[in-house]
Amino acid sequence: MIKRRLQGLAFVLVIASLLGLAVADYRGVFERGVPVTLEVDRAGNQLTERSDVKVRGLIVGTVSQISTTGSGAQVELSLEPDMVELIPAGVSARLLPKTLFGEKYVSLVAPENGGGGTTIAAGDVIPMDRSETAREIDAALDGLLPLLQAVSPDDLATTLGALSQALAGRGERLGDTLVRLQELTGGLRPGIPDLQEDITQLADFARNLDSAAPDLLDALEDFTVTSRTVVEQRDQLRALIGGVTTASDDLRGFLDRNGENIISLSAASRPTLESLARYSPEFPCFFEQLNGLIPRLDEVYGANNGRPGVYVTVEIVNNKGKYVPNQDEPEYLDDRGPRCYPILPLGPQEPPDGPFCDGSLAPPPPADSPRGDVDDLGGDTFGTGDASYTCEDGSSARGEAPEGPALPGLPGLPELPIEAIAYDGMGLPNSPGEQALVAELVAAQDGGDPAAVPSWSSMMVGPLYRGSEVTLT
Repeated sequence: MIKRRLQGLAFVLVIASLLGLAVADYRGVFERGVPVTLEVDRAGNQLTERSDVKVRGLIVGTVSQISTTGSGAQVELSLEPDMVELIPAGVSARLLPKTLFGEKYVSLVAPENGGGGTTIAAGDVIPMDRSETAREIDAALDGLLPLLQAVSPDDLATTLGALSQALAGRGERLGDTLVRLQELTGGLRPGIPDLQEDITQLADFARNLDSAAPDLLDALEDFTVTSRTVVEQRDQLRALIGGVTTASDDLRGFLDRNGENIISLSAASRPTLESLARYSPEFPCFFEQLNGLIPRLDEVYGANNGRPGVYVTVEIVNNKGKYVPNQDEPEYLDDRGPRCYPILPLGPQEPPDGPFCDGSLAPPPPADSPRGDVDDLGGDTFGTGDASYTCEDGSSARGEAPEGPALPGLPGLPELPIEAIAYDGMGLPNSPGEQALVAELVAAQDGGDPAAVPSWSSMMVGPLYRGSEVTLT
């Protein structure tokens, strides 16, 4: 039903627009003629706007405006652009009636010399043909006589009496009305171009509306479905609005009671959030490595080899000496900013720019060159790569690696000197030579057989003996 009403409304609007366009076209709103001026002593009541302008019976334009000059009348003519070339310059005009009491028209008379080969142009002034005055009067009288013979004198007298009675004593008022009407039409004259443009745009809008009418009607139909759904679910919608209102009241009460606490919490959380913001660049790498630990943990616990257990390699490095009070307390002085080091599969790889400054004694000095390709590891992310490190207190550490034979390096890493890993005379940590020496020392303490000492004793006791002097008696 609504769709049919909208279609009917659209049809009425289209009809009204077409009628308006027809009226505007009839009134010459869309015309762009060549303006010329005709000066006459009087125009008469029969000459009106939109009257014809003819040349030898051919309509070449219309009367666009009639105004008074005090001593006469000024008639503005609008000539058709494609007819201007047919009108020679220097023409004169006659005001001729179509019938006795019919409207007049402007008849343009070409000069005898033909205008010298030039045509009329915009802004030209056309004079009145004075020689035709008597001819016009004669034509009027010739036409008046048959009219008087055809009209009944009684009817004519009644008509003229009614006109006289209607106009008696009202001439001044009628004149004022005509003056006001002229002022009104004169005030509307400057807005005619804008009105023409508005009507043109209205026509474009009507065409666009006609093109979009199917989509508009479909949208209105869809909106009708939405409106019907809202009406059907109004109870649930009312309950939802009530629930939101209650939740808003509860939230407002919570904020009123805990506003200061929230502000204090925000202020107290600021240092933590600033630290998190500072180290946020390493979060993606950190979580990616956490995700990568899953297959490594499966490998450690034997999830895929059918033999569950813990499969790890324990390496015991040189000890850092005994605990020294007021010196070995744990501290975190590392302030080198966000960084993320790759997880290497094997080996005692330290970060390229040194170990973390945790307050403990420095480990054995690293090699003079980074253990790995700094370009591959990324110097900006993984450290300086110059085998040195600096703590927040300004202290630094750098070691010189002793020369010696090299061990096969890990894939992607250079070969490492033996002395960079072990600095004592017991051989490599947990090597067969060290295991034999530790077995001799342990057996000497309890008087047992060195062959009975387990091979893993070097892992438990070796760190105690490394770097120490042992005297056997």
